[in-house]
Amino acid sequence: MLDAGSANPANSRAGLHSAHHGAVRHRIDIGRRRFVYMLPVGVFAGMAGAFAVSLGRDPSQIPSALIGKPVPEFDLPPVQGRALGLSRGDLRGEVSLVNVFASWCVACREEHPLFMKLRQSGGVPIHGLNYKDRPNDAAEWLDSLGDPYTRTGADMDGRVAIDWGVYGVPETFIVDKDGIIAHKHIGPVTKQALDETILPLIARLRG
Repeated sequence: MLDAGSANPANSRAGLHSAHHGAVRHRIDIGRRRFVYMLPVGVFAGMAGAFAVSLGRDPSQIPSALIGKPVPEFDLPPVQGRALGLSRGDLRGEVSLVNVFASWCVACREEHPLFMKLRQSGGVPIHGLNYKDRPNDAAEWLDSLGDPYTRTGADMDGRVAIDWGVYGVPETFIVDKDGIIAHKHIGPVTKQALDETILPLIARLRG
């Protein structure tokens, strides 16, 4: 004999509805758990993708937040054995280049002959910002390879370079006659970059 509850159609429908509702909730819970588990994976994948894209970019084309803004306030003593230091005031009155370099920087050695030739041509004043270097090492490096700089600033703790937004060494900036940063080149300057970008921009800034 069937009991009264199992024979009641209303009770049967209620049981089916409850079972269906439970199954739906179970599927929702599984979906939520999968989302929670997959969210970190998705975030990581996005970050990895962005990193991969950044690796594929030409680092010299990374924009600088200081482009179009005045040179930061600074005043540095000269590299050992040099007479003239470097300050913000020295970068006004004419278009100039500021090259961030260090004796321990291999890429700086690669670009150095170009700056020597540029100095000999008298095309534009070049100032050196010596980054986190030992005084003796910086002086010996310039004595050995030649000194293309009109002025040098010894940034031994690297704080001035941070204010300039330096990512690494070498970097080179074009500063206009009003002391405004017009261009930033990240990495060693090549002859192509010099001929196609840097020198034409200097010519335009001089008007």
